[in-house]
Amino acid sequence: MEGVPTKPLPSDLEIARAAHLKPIAEVAQAAGLDTAYLEPYGHHVAKVDLAATAAPQGNSRRAKYVVITAITPTPLGEGKTTTAVGLAQGLAATGRTAMLALRQPSMGPTFGIKGGAAGAGYSQVVPMEVLNLHLTGDFHAITAAHNLLAAMVDNHLHHGNELGLDERTIAWRRVLDVNDRALRNVVLGLGARIDGVPRQSGFDITAASEIQVIMMLATSLKDMRERLGRIVIGYTKDGGIPVTAEQLKAAGAMAVILKDALRPNLMQTTENTPVLIHTGPFGNIATGNSSVIADMVGIQSSDFLLTEAGFGSDMGAERFFNVKCRVSGLVPDAAVLVATVRSLKAHSGQYRVVAGKPLPPEMLEENPEDVRAGTDNLRKHIEIVRSFGVAPVVAINAFPTDHDSEHAVIREVAEAAGARVAISTHVSDGGAGATELADVVAAACDDQHEFRYTYHLDEPLTDKIEAIATRIYGADGVDFSPAAAKDLARFEQLGYGAFPVVIAKTHLSVSSDPSLRGAPTGWRMPVREVRVAAGAGYVYAISGEMRTMPGLPKHPAAESIDLDDNGEIVGLF
Repeated sequence: MEGVPTKPLPSDLEIARAAHLKPIAEVAQAAGLDTAYLEPYGHHVAKVDLAATAAPQGNSRRAKYVVITAITPTPLGEGKTTTAVGLAQGLAATGRTAMLALRQPSMGPTFGIKGGAAGAGYSQVVPMEVLNLHLTGDFHAITAAHNLLAAMVDNHLHHGNELGLDERTIAWRRVLDVNDRALRNVVLGLGARIDGVPRQSGFDITAASEIQVIMMLATSLKDMRERLGRIVIGYTKDGGIPVTAEQLKAAGAMAVILKDALRPNLMQTTENTPVLIHTGPFGNIATGNSSVIADMVGIQSSDFLLTEAGFGSDMGAERFFNVKCRVSGLVPDAAVLVATVRSLKAHSGQYRVVAGKPLPPEMLEENPEDVRAGTDNLRKHIEIVRSFGVAPVVAINAFPTDHDSEHAVIREVAEAAGARVAISTHVSDGGAGATELADVVAAACDDQHEFRYTYHLDEPLTDKIEAIATRIYGADGVDFSPAAAKDLARFEQLGYGAFPVVIAKTHLSVSSDPSLRGAPTGWRMPVREVRVAAGAGYVYAISGEMRTMPGLPKHPAAESIDLDDNGEIVGLF
Protein backbone atom coordinates (compact mmCIF):
# COMPACT_ATOMS: atom_id res chain seq x y z
CA MET A 1 0.00 0.00 0.00
CA GLU A 2 1.32 3.44 -0.86
CA GLY A 3 2.61 5.45 2.10
CA VAL A 4 2.81 2.56 4.53
CA PRO A 5 6.31 1.16 5.14
CA THR A 6 6.80 -2.55 4.64
CA LYS A 7 9.90 -2.84 6.85
CA PRO A 8 9.14 -4.23 10.31
CA LEU A 9 8.61 -1.71 13.08
CA PRO A 10 10.50 -2.02 16.34
CA SER A 11 8.48 -3.66 19.09
CA ASP A 12 5.98 -1.51 20.98
CA LEU A 13 8.19 -1.70 24.05
CA GLU A 14 11.28 -0.60 22.09
CA ILE A 15 9.39 2.36 20.58
CA ALA A 16 7.99 3.33 23.98
CA ARG A 17 11.42 3.26 25.62
CA ALA A 18 12.93 5.34 22.81
CA ALA A 19 10.31 8.07 23.22
CA HIS A 20 11.39 11.35 24.82
CA LEU A 21 9.10 11.77 27.81
CA LYS A 22 8.49 15.19 29.32
CA PRO A 23 8.03 15.78 33.04
CA ILE A 24 4.34 15.31 33.75
CA ALA A 25 3.98 18.92 34.95
CA GLU A 26 5.05 20.17 31.51
CA VAL A 27 2.50 17.88 29.86
CA ALA A 28 -0.21 19.29 32.11
CA GLN A 29 0.80 22.89 31.44
CA ALA A 30 0.75 22.36 27.69
CA ALA A 31 -2.80 21.01 28.02
CA GLY A 32 -3.96 23.99 30.07
CA LEU A 33 -4.29 21.92 33.24
CA ASP A 34 -3.17 23.77 36.37
CA THR A 35 -0.27 21.88 37.97
CA ALA A 36 -1.64 22.77 41.41
CA TYR A 37 -4.09 19.90 40.88
CA LEU A 38 -1.35 17.32 40.26
CA GLU A 39 0.08 14.83 42.73
CA PRO A 40 3.12 13.31 40.97
CA TYR A 41 3.50 9.56 40.95
CA GLY A 42 7.11 9.35 39.82
CA HIS A 43 8.30 11.58 36.98
CA HIS A 44 5.79 10.71 34.24
CA VAL A 45 2.48 9.94 35.96
CA ALA A 46 0.32 12.08 38.22
CA LYS A 47 -2.98 11.85 40.02
CA VAL A 48 -5.35 14.74 39.22
CA ASP A 49 -7.22 16.24 42.15
CA LEU A 50 -11.02 16.10 41.93
CA ALA A 51 -11.14 19.88 42.41
CA ALA A 52 -9.98 20.17 38.80
CA THR A 53 -13.44 19.05 37.64
CA ALA A 54 -14.96 22.30 38.85
CA ALA A 55 -12.10 24.78 38.51
CA PRO A 56 -11.84 26.82 35.31
CA GLN A 57 -8.80 25.78 33.29
CA GLY A 58 -6.96 27.54 30.49
CA ASN A 59 -9.70 27.04 27.91
CA SER A 60 -12.36 29.74 27.79
CA ARG A 61 -14.79 27.50 25.94
CA ARG A 62 -15.79 23.86 26.12
CA ALA A 63 -13.66 21.46 24.09
CA LYS A 64 -15.07 19.66 21.08
CA TYR A 65 -16.10 16.22 22.36
CA VAL A 66 -15.29 13.17 20.21
CA VAL A 67 -15.93 9.49 20.95
CA ILE A 68 -13.79 6.86 19.25
CA THR A 69 -15.58 3.60 18.52
CA ALA A 70 -15.39 0.95 15.81
CA ILE A 71 -17.17 -1.41 13.49
CA THR A 72 -17.63 -4.96 14.79
CA PRO A 73 -14.07 -6.14 15.47
CA THR A 74 -12.34 -9.39 14.72
CA PRO A 75 -11.05 -11.29 17.80
CA LEU A 76 -7.75 -9.44 17.24
CA GLY A 77 -9.27 -5.98 17.67
CA GLU A 78 -8.93 -3.26 15.05
CA GLY A 79 -6.66 -0.74 16.79
CA LYS A 80 -9.27 1.50 18.37
CA THR A 81 -6.99 2.59 21.21
CA THR A 82 -4.02 3.29 18.99
CA THR A 83 -6.27 5.21 16.58
CA ALA A 84 -7.49 7.33 19.49
CA VAL A 85 -3.87 7.99 20.47
CA GLY A 86 -2.92 8.72 16.87
CA LEU A 87 -5.81 11.15 16.47
CA ALA A 88 -4.76 13.04 19.60
CA GLN A 89 -1.24 13.26 18.19
CA GLY A 90 -2.57 14.25 14.78
CA LEU A 91 -4.59 17.09 16.27
CA ALA A 92 -1.47 18.33 18.05
CA ALA A 93 0.54 18.03 14.81
CA THR A 94 -2.00 20.30 13.07
CA GLY A 95 -1.70 23.00 15.72
CA ARG A 96 -4.67 22.06 17.87
CA THR A 97 -4.64 20.98 21.51
CA ALA A 98 -6.17 17.68 22.51
CA MET A 99 -6.79 15.70 25.70
CA LEU A 100 -7.38 11.96 25.43
CA ALA A 101 -9.34 9.91 28.00
CA LEU A 102 -8.84 6.13 28.01
CA ARG A 103 -9.69 3.15 30.18
CA GLN A 104 -6.95 1.53 32.24
CA PRO A 105 -5.90 -1.89 30.90
CA SER A 106 -6.61 -4.98 32.95
CA MET A 107 -3.60 -7.13 33.78
CA GLY A 108 -5.67 -10.21 32.94
CA PRO A 109 -5.45 -9.69 29.15
CA THR A 110 -1.92 -8.28 29.49
CA PHE A 111 -0.68 -11.62 30.81
CA GLY A 112 -3.22 -13.60 28.78
CA ILE A 113 -3.63 -13.45 25.01
CA LYS A 114 -4.28 -9.83 24.06
CA GLY A 115 -1.16 -8.28 25.53
CA GLY A 116 -0.91 -4.64 26.56
CA ALA A 117 -3.49 -1.97 25.83
CA ALA A 118 -1.35 1.14 25.57
CA GLY A 119 -1.74 1.61 21.82
CA ALA A 120 0.75 0.41 19.23
CA GLY A 121 3.78 1.49 17.25
CA TYR A 122 4.38 5.23 17.34
CA SER A 123 0.95 5.97 18.82
CA GLN A 124 1.20 4.73 22.39
CA VAL A 125 0.64 5.90 25.93
CA VAL A 126 3.90 5.92 27.87
CA PRO A 127 5.49 4.65 30.01
CA MET A 128 3.71 1.60 28.59
CA GLU A 129 5.10 -0.76 31.26
CA VAL A 130 3.63 1.40 34.00
CA LEU A 131 0.26 1.64 32.25
CA ASN A 132 -0.04 -2.11 31.69
CA LEU A 133 1.29 -3.13 35.11
CA HIS A 134 -0.47 -1.69 38.17
CA LEU A 135 -0.25 2.01 37.17
CA THR A 136 -1.14 3.79 40.45
CA GLY A 137 -2.95 0.82 41.95
CA ASP A 138 -6.53 1.82 41.10
CA PHE A 139 -7.48 -1.71 40.02
CA HIS A 140 -6.07 -3.14 43.24
CA ALA A 141 -8.14 -0.65 45.24
CA ILE A 142 -11.26 -1.73 43.37
CA THR A 143 -10.36 -5.38 43.97
CA ALA A 144 -9.90 -4.71 47.69
CA ALA A 145 -13.14 -2.73 48.06
CA HIS A 146 -15.12 -5.33 46.14
CA ASN A 147 -13.73 -8.22 48.18
CA LEU A 148 -14.26 -6.36 51.45
CA LEU A 149 -17.97 -6.28 50.67
CA ALA A 150 -17.89 -9.97 49.75
CA ALA A 151 -16.18 -10.78 53.05
CA MET A 152 -18.76 -8.77 54.98
CA VAL A 153 -21.57 -10.64 53.22
CA ASP A 154 -20.20 -14.00 54.36
CA ASN A 155 -19.42 -12.62 57.78
CA HIS A 156 -23.04 -11.52 58.10
CA LEU A 157 -24.22 -15.03 57.23
CA HIS A 158 -21.80 -16.56 59.72
CA HIS A 159 -23.03 -14.36 62.56
CA GLY A 160 -26.70 -15.22 62.20
CA ASN A 161 -27.95 -13.42 59.06
CA GLU A 162 -29.87 -10.70 60.89
CA LEU A 163 -31.10 -9.18 57.62
CA GLY A 164 -32.67 -12.47 56.50
CA LEU A 165 -30.58 -12.62 53.32
CA ASP A 166 -31.51 -15.48 50.99
CA GLU A 167 -28.18 -17.17 50.23
CA ARG A 168 -29.49 -18.38 46.86
CA THR A 169 -29.90 -14.79 45.66
CA ILE A 170 -26.41 -13.54 46.53
CA ALA A 171 -24.88 -12.28 43.28
CA TRP A 172 -21.84 -10.48 44.74
CA ARG A 173 -18.90 -12.72 43.84
CA ARG A 174 -15.23 -12.02 44.50
CA VAL A 175 -12.84 -10.49 41.94
CA LEU A 176 -9.20 -10.76 40.90
CA ASP A 177 -7.26 -8.96 38.15
CA VAL A 178 -5.89 -12.20 36.70
CA ASN A 179 -7.33 -14.60 34.12
CA ASP A 180 -8.06 -17.81 36.06
CA ARG A 181 -10.78 -20.16 34.80
CA ALA A 182 -10.38 -22.44 37.84
CA LEU A 183 -11.95 -19.74 40.00
CA ARG A 184 -15.14 -19.28 37.94
CA ASN A 185 -17.10 -21.54 40.28
CA VAL A 186 -16.01 -22.24 43.85
CA VAL A 187 -17.53 -23.40 47.13
CA LEU A 188 -16.98 -21.12 50.10
CA GLY A 189 -16.98 -21.91 53.81
CA LEU A 190 -15.69 -25.47 53.69
CA GLY A 191 -13.99 -26.80 56.79
CA ALA A 192 -15.00 -26.37 60.40
CA ARG A 193 -18.06 -24.45 61.61
CA ILE A 194 -15.89 -21.43 62.40
CA ASP A 195 -14.82 -21.26 58.74
CA GLY A 196 -18.13 -19.84 57.57
CA VAL A 197 -21.37 -20.88 55.91
CA PRO A 198 -20.85 -23.24 52.95
CA ARG A 199 -22.29 -21.89 49.70
CA GLN A 200 -21.49 -21.83 46.02
CA SER A 201 -19.96 -18.69 44.55
CA GLY A 202 -17.08 -17.75 42.25
CA PHE A 203 -14.65 -15.10 41.01
CA ASP A 204 -14.93 -12.53 38.23
CA ILE A 205 -12.09 -10.48 36.80
CA THR A 206 -11.80 -7.02 38.40
CA ALA A 207 -12.86 -5.28 35.17
CA ALA A 208 -16.26 -7.01 35.57
CA SER A 209 -16.89 -5.55 39.03
CA GLU A 210 -19.85 -3.21 39.42
CA ILE A 211 -17.46 -0.95 41.32
CA GLN A 212 -15.61 -0.30 38.04
CA VAL A 213 -18.81 1.18 36.63
CA ILE A 214 -19.55 3.08 39.84
CA MET A 215 -16.10 4.68 39.62
CA MET A 216 -16.65 5.35 35.92
CA LEU A 217 -20.01 7.10 36.42
CA ALA A 218 -19.38 8.84 39.76
CA THR A 219 -19.17 12.63 39.54
CA SER A 220 -17.71 13.26 43.01
CA LEU A 221 -16.61 11.54 46.21
CA LYS A 222 -20.09 12.07 47.63
CA ASP A 223 -21.71 10.55 44.56
CA MET A 224 -19.34 7.57 44.69
CA ARG A 225 -20.11 6.99 48.38
CA GLU A 226 -23.86 7.07 47.75
CA ARG A 227 -23.57 4.70 44.77
CA LEU A 228 -21.53 2.23 46.83
CA GLY A 229 -24.25 2.21 49.47
CA ARG A 230 -26.90 1.36 46.85
CA ILE A 231 -25.15 -1.81 45.66
CA VAL A 232 -27.58 -4.74 45.88
CA ILE A 233 -25.84 -7.94 46.95
CA GLY A 234 -28.96 -10.13 47.20
CA TYR A 235 -32.55 -10.29 48.41
CA THR A 236 -34.33 -11.28 51.60
CA LYS A 237 -35.99 -14.66 52.09
CA ASP A 238 -39.25 -13.00 53.06
CA GLY A 239 -40.56 -10.62 50.43
CA GLY A 240 -37.55 -10.51 48.11
CA ILE A 241 -36.46 -7.08 49.39
CA PRO A 242 -33.04 -5.88 48.15
CA VAL A 243 -30.19 -6.06 50.66
CA THR A 244 -27.60 -3.32 50.10
CA ALA A 245 -24.01 -2.58 51.00
CA GLU A 246 -25.32 0.26 53.15
CA GLN A 247 -27.38 -2.16 55.23
CA LEU A 248 -24.29 -4.31 55.73
CA LYS A 249 -22.43 -1.17 56.88
CA ALA A 250 -19.70 -1.83 54.32
CA ALA A 251 -20.05 1.19 52.02
CA GLY A 252 -18.13 3.64 54.20
CA ALA A 253 -15.02 1.47 54.42
CA MET A 254 -15.25 0.74 50.69
CA ALA A 255 -15.30 4.47 49.97
CA VAL A 256 -12.21 4.97 52.12
CA ILE A 257 -10.34 2.32 50.10
CA LEU A 258 -11.43 3.96 46.84
CA LYS A 259 -10.85 7.59 47.77
CA ASP A 260 -7.57 7.99 45.89
CA ALA A 261 -8.61 5.70 43.05
CA LEU A 262 -11.40 8.12 42.12
CA ARG A 263 -8.79 10.63 40.97
CA PRO A 264 -7.82 10.17 37.29
CA ASN A 265 -4.24 9.49 36.21
CA LEU A 266 -2.42 11.85 33.85
CA MET A 267 0.08 10.36 31.38
CA GLN A 268 1.35 11.22 27.89
CA THR A 269 1.67 9.75 24.41
CA THR A 270 4.94 9.01 22.62
CA GLU A 271 4.62 12.59 21.27
CA ASN A 272 3.81 14.11 24.70
CA THR A 273 0.08 14.62 24.09
CA PRO A 274 -1.77 14.46 27.45
CA VAL A 275 -3.80 11.37 28.32
CA LEU A 276 -6.16 10.81 31.26
CA ILE A 277 -6.33 7.13 32.25
CA HIS A 278 -9.20 6.14 34.52
CA THR A 279 -11.37 3.10 35.24
CA GLY A 280 -11.73 0.03 33.04
CA PRO A 281 -15.17 -1.61 32.97
CA PHE A 282 -15.89 -4.46 30.56
CA GLY A 283 -17.39 -3.42 27.23
CA ASN A 284 -19.67 -6.42 26.67
CA ILE A 285 -21.30 -6.84 30.11
CA ALA A 286 -20.93 -3.28 31.38
CA THR A 287 -20.43 0.25 30.04
CA GLY A 288 -16.96 -0.08 28.52
CA ASN A 289 -15.99 3.57 28.93
CA SER A 290 -13.46 5.67 30.80
CA SER A 291 -14.67 7.88 33.60
CA VAL A 292 -17.05 10.82 33.68
CA ILE A 293 -14.60 12.56 36.02
CA ALA A 294 -11.78 12.30 33.45
CA ASP A 295 -14.09 13.86 30.86
CA MET A 296 -15.08 16.62 33.31
CA VAL A 297 -11.39 17.49 33.65
CA GLY A 298 -10.54 17.21 29.96
CA ILE A 299 -13.53 19.10 28.59
CA GLN A 300 -12.20 22.32 30.10
CA SER A 301 -8.54 22.15 29.18
CA SER A 302 -8.08 21.66 25.42
CA ASP A 303 -9.55 22.31 21.98
CA PHE A 304 -10.61 18.66 21.68
CA LEU A 305 -11.48 15.98 24.23
CA LEU A 306 -11.26 12.47 22.81
CA THR A 307 -12.68 9.48 24.64
CA GLU A 308 -12.74 5.83 23.64
CA ALA A 309 -15.72 3.46 23.98
CA GLY A 310 -15.19 -0.30 24.10
CA PHE A 311 -15.78 -2.66 21.15
CA GLY A 312 -18.13 -1.58 18.34
CA SER A 313 -20.67 1.25 18.22
CA ASP A 314 -23.41 -1.22 19.15
CA MET A 315 -21.60 -1.87 22.45
CA GLY A 316 -19.43 0.79 24.10
CA ALA A 317 -20.67 3.71 22.02
CA GLU A 318 -24.35 2.87 22.64
CA ARG A 319 -23.64 2.90 26.40
CA PHE A 320 -21.56 6.06 25.99
CA PHE A 321 -24.53 7.82 24.39
CA ASN A 322 -27.40 6.35 26.42
CA VAL A 323 -25.74 5.98 29.84
CA LYS A 324 -22.56 8.02 30.21
CA CYS A 325 -23.78 11.17 28.45
CA ARG A 326 -26.90 11.17 30.63
CA VAL A 327 -24.72 11.27 33.76
CA SER A 328 -22.10 13.74 32.55
CA GLY A 329 -24.47 16.05 30.71
CA LEU A 330 -21.88 16.33 27.94
CA VAL A 331 -23.01 16.08 24.31
CA PRO A 332 -20.62 14.61 21.70
CA ASP A 333 -19.76 16.56 18.56
CA ALA A 334 -18.54 13.64 16.44
CA ALA A 335 -17.85 9.92 16.52
CA VAL A 336 -14.90 8.15 14.91
CA LEU A 337 -15.57 4.64 13.59
CA VAL A 338 -12.35 2.65 13.29
CA ALA A 339 -12.38 0.19 10.39
CA THR A 340 -9.75 -2.08 8.92
CA VAL A 341 -9.48 -4.04 5.72
CA ARG A 342 -9.08 -7.28 7.65
CA SER A 343 -12.23 -6.73 9.73
CA LEU A 344 -14.35 -6.09 6.63
CA LYS A 345 -12.89 -9.13 4.90
CA ALA A 346 -13.80 -11.14 8.02
CA HIS A 347 -17.39 -9.89 7.70
CA SER A 348 -17.50 -11.21 4.15
CA GLY A 349 -17.77 -14.67 5.70
CA GLN A 350 -14.85 -15.98 3.63
CA TYR A 351 -12.27 -16.10 6.39
CA ARG A 352 -11.90 -17.31 9.96
CA VAL A 353 -9.84 -15.10 12.29
CA VAL A 354 -8.70 -16.64 15.58
CA ALA A 355 -7.09 -14.68 18.40
CA GLY A 356 -3.51 -15.75 18.97
CA LYS A 357 -3.09 -17.21 15.45
CA PRO A 358 -1.78 -15.61 12.23
CA LEU A 359 -4.26 -14.29 9.70
CA PRO A 360 -5.08 -16.68 6.84
CA PRO A 361 -2.47 -15.94 4.10
CA GLU A 362 -5.15 -15.42 1.45
CA MET A 363 -6.68 -12.69 3.60
CA LEU A 364 -3.60 -10.55 2.93
CA GLU A 365 -3.95 -10.75 -0.84
CA GLU A 366 -5.52 -7.87 -2.77
CA ASN A 367 -9.26 -8.52 -2.94
CA PRO A 368 -11.49 -5.43 -2.96
CA GLU A 369 -14.58 -7.54 -3.62
CA ASP A 370 -14.15 -9.37 -0.31
CA VAL A 371 -13.92 -5.98 1.38
CA ARG A 372 -17.10 -4.90 -0.37
CA ALA A 373 -18.83 -8.11 0.71
CA GLY A 374 -18.21 -7.15 4.33
CA THR A 375 -19.31 -3.53 4.14
CA ASP A 376 -22.85 -4.19 5.37
CA ASN A 377 -21.29 -4.10 8.82
CA LEU A 378 -19.71 -0.71 8.11
CA ARG A 379 -23.03 0.69 6.88
CA LYS A 380 -24.77 -0.61 10.00
CA HIS A 381 -22.33 1.11 12.35
CA ILE A 382 -22.59 4.38 10.44
CA GLU A 383 -26.36 4.05 10.80
CA ILE A 384 -26.02 3.46 14.54
CA VAL A 385 -23.90 6.58 15.06
CA ARG A 386 -26.22 8.70 12.94
CA SER A 387 -29.23 7.45 14.94
CA PHE A 388 -27.88 9.52 17.85
CA GLY A 389 -27.66 12.62 15.69
CA VAL A 390 -23.84 12.55 15.76
CA ALA A 391 -21.55 13.09 12.76
CA PRO A 392 -19.64 9.88 11.89
CA VAL A 393 -16.05 9.79 10.65
CA VAL A 394 -14.68 6.48 9.35
CA ALA A 395 -11.01 6.14 10.24
CA ILE A 396 -9.29 3.52 8.09
CA ASN A 397 -6.56 2.11 10.33
CA ALA A 398 -4.09 1.25 7.58
CA PHE A 399 -1.90 -1.86 7.69
CA PRO A 400 1.16 -2.51 5.49
CA THR A 401 -0.66 -5.49 3.96
CA ASP A 402 -3.57 -3.32 2.75
CA HIS A 403 -4.06 -2.31 -0.85
CA ASP A 404 -5.22 1.03 -2.27
CA SER A 405 -8.09 -0.64 -4.12
CA GLU A 406 -9.40 -2.01 -0.79
CA HIS A 407 -9.24 1.40 0.87
CA ALA A 408 -11.09 2.86 -2.11
CA VAL A 409 -14.00 0.49 -1.50
CA ILE A 410 -14.22 1.53 2.15
CA ARG A 411 -14.19 5.20 1.21
CA GLU A 412 -16.84 4.75 -1.48
CA VAL A 413 -19.23 2.84 0.79
CA ALA A 414 -18.72 5.11 3.82
CA GLU A 415 -19.22 8.34 1.90
CA ALA A 416 -22.35 6.95 0.24
CA ALA A 417 -23.68 6.17 3.74
CA GLY A 418 -23.15 9.76 4.86
CA ALA A 419 -19.82 9.54 6.69
CA ARG A 420 -16.57 11.38 6.26
CA VAL A 421 -13.52 9.19 5.69
CA ALA A 422 -9.79 9.44 6.39
CA ILE A 423 -6.89 7.02 6.11
CA SER A 424 -4.51 6.99 9.04
CA THR A 425 -1.01 5.51 9.30
CA HIS A 426 -0.40 6.52 12.91
CA VAL A 427 1.02 3.14 13.96
CA SER A 428 4.01 3.59 11.65
CA ASP A 429 4.09 7.40 11.44
CA GLY A 430 2.68 8.70 14.73
CA GLY A 431 0.84 12.01 14.63
CA ALA A 432 2.16 12.83 11.17
CA GLY A 433 0.23 9.83 9.85
CA ALA A 434 -3.03 11.06 11.42
CA THR A 435 -3.16 14.67 10.21
CA GLU A 436 -5.76 13.88 7.53
CA LEU A 437 -7.89 12.20 10.19
CA ALA A 438 -7.43 15.19 12.50
CA ASP A 439 -8.61 17.65 9.83
CA VAL A 440 -11.61 15.50 8.92
CA VAL A 441 -12.65 15.08 12.57
CA ALA A 442 -12.31 18.82 13.18
CA ALA A 443 -14.57 19.50 10.20
CA ALA A 444 -17.13 16.96 11.43
CA CYS A 445 -17.25 18.67 14.82
CA ASP A 446 -18.40 21.86 13.11
CA ASP A 447 -21.45 20.13 11.62
CA GLN A 448 -24.85 21.14 12.90
CA HIS A 449 -26.38 18.24 14.80
CA GLU A 450 -29.13 17.48 17.28
CA PHE A 451 -28.12 14.80 19.76
CA ARG A 452 -30.80 12.30 20.80
CA TYR A 453 -31.08 9.18 22.94
CA THR A 454 -32.46 5.82 21.84
CA TYR A 455 -35.15 5.85 24.54
CA HIS A 456 -36.62 8.00 27.32
CA LEU A 457 -35.96 7.06 30.93
CA ASP A 458 -39.66 7.09 31.80
CA GLU A 459 -40.37 4.25 29.35
CA PRO A 460 -40.86 0.73 30.81
CA LEU A 461 -37.70 -1.36 31.12
CA THR A 462 -38.98 -3.85 28.53
CA ASP A 463 -39.51 -1.03 26.01
CA LYS A 464 -35.97 0.30 26.59
CA ILE A 465 -34.47 -3.13 25.98
CA GLU A 466 -36.57 -3.58 22.84
CA ALA A 467 -35.57 -0.12 21.61
CA ILE A 468 -31.88 -1.02 21.73
CA ALA A 469 -32.44 -4.46 20.21
CA THR A 470 -34.53 -3.19 17.29
CA ARG A 471 -33.16 0.31 16.64
CA ILE A 472 -29.48 -0.34 17.34
CA TYR A 473 -28.90 -4.06 16.72
CA GLY A 474 -31.53 -4.52 14.00
CA ALA A 475 -33.46 -7.33 15.71
CA ASP A 476 -37.07 -8.02 14.82
CA GLY A 477 -37.93 -8.09 18.52
CA VAL A 478 -37.03 -9.48 21.94
CA ASP A 479 -38.00 -12.79 23.52
CA PHE A 480 -37.94 -12.49 27.31
CA SER A 481 -37.72 -15.68 29.33
CA PRO A 482 -40.50 -16.00 31.94
CA ALA A 483 -37.95 -15.41 34.70
CA ALA A 484 -36.60 -12.28 32.98
CA ALA A 485 -40.09 -10.86 32.42
CA LYS A 486 -40.96 -11.50 36.07
CA ASP A 487 -37.79 -9.84 37.33
CA LEU A 488 -38.27 -6.80 35.08
CA ALA A 489 -41.74 -6.30 36.53
CA ARG A 490 -40.28 -6.67 40.03
CA PHE A 491 -37.54 -4.13 39.30
CA GLU A 492 -40.21 -1.65 38.23
CA GLN A 493 -42.01 -2.19 41.55
CA LEU A 494 -38.76 -1.78 43.51
CA GLY A 495 -38.17 1.66 41.99
CA TYR A 496 -35.56 0.79 39.36
CA GLY A 497 -37.85 1.44 36.39
CA ALA A 498 -36.30 4.84 35.56
CA PHE A 499 -32.82 3.35 35.16
CA PRO A 500 -31.18 3.17 31.74
CA VAL A 501 -30.48 -0.32 30.43
CA VAL A 502 -27.40 -2.22 29.28
CA ILE A 503 -27.54 -5.39 27.21
CA ALA A 504 -24.81 -7.94 27.91
CA LYS A 505 -24.14 -9.67 24.60
CA THR A 506 -21.33 -10.80 22.34
CA HIS A 507 -19.03 -8.14 20.89
CA LEU A 508 -18.29 -10.27 17.81
CA SER A 509 -21.59 -9.50 16.07
CA VAL A 510 -24.09 -6.66 15.94
CA SER A 511 -26.60 -9.37 16.84
CA SER A 512 -26.64 -11.50 19.99
CA ASP A 513 -25.24 -14.47 18.03
CA PRO A 514 -21.43 -14.34 17.67
CA SER A 515 -21.56 -16.47 14.49
CA LEU A 516 -23.59 -13.89 12.52
CA ARG A 517 -21.46 -11.52 10.45
CA GLY A 518 -22.18 -8.26 8.69
CA ALA A 519 -25.52 -6.67 9.60
CA PRO A 520 -27.85 -9.59 10.37
CA THR A 521 -31.61 -9.28 9.81
CA GLY A 522 -34.54 -11.58 10.48
CA TRP A 523 -33.50 -12.52 14.02
CA ARG A 524 -34.91 -12.01 17.49
CA MET A 525 -32.88 -11.30 20.60
CA PRO A 526 -33.34 -13.69 23.53
CA VAL A 527 -33.10 -12.33 27.08
CA ARG A 528 -32.63 -15.19 29.51
CA GLU A 529 -31.90 -13.16 32.64
CA VAL A 530 -31.97 -9.59 33.94
CA ARG A 531 -30.11 -8.08 36.87
CA VAL A 532 -29.91 -4.69 38.52
CA ALA A 533 -26.68 -2.79 39.10
CA ALA A 534 -28.26 -0.39 41.56
CA GLY A 535 -25.00 1.30 42.55
CA ALA A 536 -24.00 1.92 38.95
CA GLY A 537 -27.59 2.88 38.22
CA TYR A 538 -28.77 0.62 35.41
CA VAL A 539 -30.60 -2.63 34.71
CA TYR A 540 -28.81 -5.12 32.50
CA ALA A 541 -30.28 -7.82 30.32
CA ILE A 542 -28.22 -10.92 29.59
CA SER A 543 -28.39 -12.28 26.06
CA GLY A 544 -26.03 -15.17 25.39
CA GLU A 545 -23.06 -16.49 27.35
CA MET A 546 -20.29 -14.08 28.42
CA ARG A 547 -17.36 -15.08 30.57
CA THR A 548 -16.77 -12.69 33.46
CA MET A 549 -13.57 -14.55 34.38
CA PRO A 550 -11.44 -15.25 31.30
CA GLY A 551 -9.10 -18.20 31.07
CA LEU A 552 -5.48 -18.29 29.94
CA PRO A 553 -4.56 -19.71 26.51
CA LYS A 554 -2.22 -22.68 26.12
CA HIS A 555 0.71 -20.30 25.80
CA PRO A 556 -0.20 -17.07 27.63
CA ALA A 557 1.72 -13.85 27.11
CA ALA A 558 3.01 -14.28 30.67
CA GLU A 559 5.38 -17.00 29.42
CA SER A 560 7.37 -14.40 27.47
CA ILE A 561 7.43 -11.59 30.06
CA ASP A 562 10.52 -11.37 32.26
CA LEU A 563 13.31 -9.17 33.62
CA ASP A 564 16.67 -9.01 31.86
CA ASP A 565 20.05 -8.84 33.60
CA ASN A 566 19.67 -5.07 33.97
CA GLY A 567 16.30 -5.37 35.67
CA GLU A 568 14.43 -4.12 32.59
CA ILE A 569 11.10 -5.64 31.57
CA VAL A 570 11.21 -7.72 28.38
CA GLY A 571 8.51 -9.47 26.36
CA LEU A 572 5.75 -6.94 27.07
CA PHE A 573 4.85 -6.46 23.38
